[in-house]
Amino acid sequence: MLQKLSSQALTFALTANDLTFSDTSELVNDKNLGWIGQAQAEKAAQFGLAMQQSGFNLIVLGEPGSGRTSLTLQAMRDFAAKQATPPDLLVLHNFATPEKPIVLYVSAGFGFALRSLIDAYIRNIAKALPSLLADPTSVASPEAALDKVVSETAKKSVEVYVTEQLAKIQQAASEKVVDSHLFDQYLTRVKQDILDNIEVFQAQANNDSDGVLENFLGRHRVNLMVDHRGLTGAPVIYDDDPSFSSLFGGMESVADSGDNAADFMRLRAGHLLKAHGGLLLLQLRDLNADQQSGNQILEKLQRFLRNGHIQIEEVSAGSSQGTTSHFSPSPLKTSVKVVLIATREEYYALQEEADGFARHFPIKVDFVDMLLADSASYHAYAQHIGQQCVELDVPHCSVEAVIALLREMHRQIEDKRRLSTNFAELQKLLLESAAFAIARGAALVDKVDVETTLASRYARHQYAEQQLRDAILDGEVVVRTQGGAVGQINGLTHIDLGDVGFGSPVRISARCHAGNKGVINIDREVRMTGPNHDKGIFILKSWLSASFSTLAPLALEASIVFEQEYYGVEGDSASCAELFAVLSDLSGLPLSQGIAVTGALNQHGEVMPIGGINEKIEGYFRVCREIGLDGTQGVIVPERNLNHLVLDNEVITAIDQGLFHIYTINHVLEGISLLANLPAGSIDDSGYYAGDTVMGRVQRTLKSYSQIYKSNHHLS
Repeated sequence: MLQKLSSQALTFALTANDLTFSDTSELVNDKNLGWIGQAQAEKAAQFGLAMQQSGFNLIVLGEPGSGRTSLTLQAMRDFAAKQATPPDLLVLHNFATPEKPIVLYVSAGFGFALRSLIDAYIRNIAKALPSLLADPTSVASPEAALDKVVSETAKKSVEVYVTEQLAKIQQAASEKVVDSHLFDQYLTRVKQDILDNIEVFQAQANNDSDGVLENFLGRHRVNLMVDHRGLTGAPVIYDDDPSFSSLFGGMESVADSGDNAADFMRLRAGHLLKAHGGLLLLQLRDLNADQQSGNQILEKLQRFLRNGHIQIEEVSAGSSQGTTSHFSPSPLKTSVKVVLIATREEYYALQEEADGFARHFPIKVDFVDMLLADSASYHAYAQHIGQQCVELDVPHCSVEAVIALLREMHRQIEDKRRLSTNFAELQKLLLESAAFAIARGAALVDKVDVETTLASRYARHQYAEQQLRDAILDGEVVVRTQGGAVGQINGLTHIDLGDVGFGSPVRISARCHAGNKGVINIDREVRMTGPNHDKGIFILKSWLSASFSTLAPLALEASIVFEQEYYGVEGDSASCAELFAVLSDLSGLPLSQGIAVTGALNQHGEVMPIGGINEKIEGYFRVCREIGLDGTQGVIVPERNLNHLVLDNEVITAIDQGLFHIYTINHVLEGISLLANLPAGSIDDSGYYAGDTVMGRVQRTLKSYSQIYKSNHHLS
């Protein structure tokens, strides 16, 4: 049913009387607000984090700005804080098989202490042993001195000293090493290595070592791969710039690690190893963004998720593939719960392209993009705004400012019944509004500051719209907003430039004559339309044929075109306007040029909702305002878009003053009746429309076309 809307129907109904505070300082407390509007997501996250069995990794779905990363990360930290801290990981030289270094786990935080003890031991023996060997009493005879043969006495002195040094380490490590037997064996082998190579220290005593001692002692060092000093609970790592080496580790090049570094000292742990016993957060987009190694990352990560082992590989320059090397550390058993952040589109694409990988994430945490607007959600948002004011150190907001901010959360998703959960955008709007409040020396952010922010945003982004509007005002783009015309109507387009979107009118025209080609979409003929727009044209054809079935097949050729449109047409939101242009040309009735039309058509003539409704209306309003409002201009929109109308104050003021109008229709015939200022007409039992109606005139014209076509066809 055709309705002319009042200003009250064009925005959401919320007043200061509906809220229980005067400014947001009254709402601040120490209570954690939790996951606003994301109760189901929170429940799923808590369930997934609590699943201790391997394989229950989490996939978190949602749009950027919804809190999907920050809330999930906080939940991970809260959960991890209650868990045991896993051991530190060290790598030691394997004297028996150097290419297979020894992996040693020690109590959390002790890894650094053990490394320091061994570094001190190395410094001590590097200083003490050459001195012991330089003692004249350590030489058995003058001939032995010449051959630098070490006496048994000197060897015994060295053995005693080394034993004492290693005993200190062994005592300090008591009950700190997970596998003490393995470590004891290692220390025994360290002592034997010194005794077997005592000549290295003797060379140092005679000042002819030339770095040999440094190289020798390098294999006694400790490579602290994972260090949990100061960590309480399990580790939580967020790799926001993942690469092959950052995730899986690798081996430093000789140039980076030093020419004297032993192979095992070149090993570096990746975040998967560092997160052992804890959680790792990744963004799917970041994994896919690495063009050089993105596929290899997913493939290796899938292998890890399947078998739970990390194989550290040496990475060759310019390649993400492990190279063949004599040094090949054994795979390390690692237990990590991986949490993957993605949009729904990214996740569904992953399922298509790498279903095996996606199956390792059975726990879905789905963040909603919007939530129902009620008193509870309004209060929660107001509390969140107050908390943000404290955290961001900006003035608190008055109740009117909160209402203005909430209005924008409605506008973001074009819905009076629901609020957007894009809290990142809410934070930006709050910060900008606070800046204006501070600039005017106000103690509170008020409604005027939010409105100033929105106006300044529009001013910063209006250039493209202004150019198009100027072209209309200058007559370069032909759009009429007054009077009437046959076969012409103003449709509404939505132009999305990424960072800004706006609406603008475009003239749609139709010309009809007798023929047999039906409705011809000129834009489609020159390949300037997309599939959704073409679908709308086919629906238009179907409705015309069904509405005049007594004349089927229609002897009609009707051409439709978006005039002065050079960048292509997509979407079916102009199908109602296209139909009105055709009906006008067939009936000979002029259409009001001041009323623009947007809405999609189905085969039964019902008008379907469309997107970008507020920006389309506001864009057309600004054109009419510049040309001159005379009270005849307005917009016809689908009735099903009624709950999506959250218009700016300037449009609402003009409607209150009777200078602009918004009409809703549920069926196309309601729209043509308004535009042509004549009843649309209804079909009778015999399939005909009354002659003094729009459809009756159209039927009469189509009948004449049929006669003309038959006559011409007969003559030919």
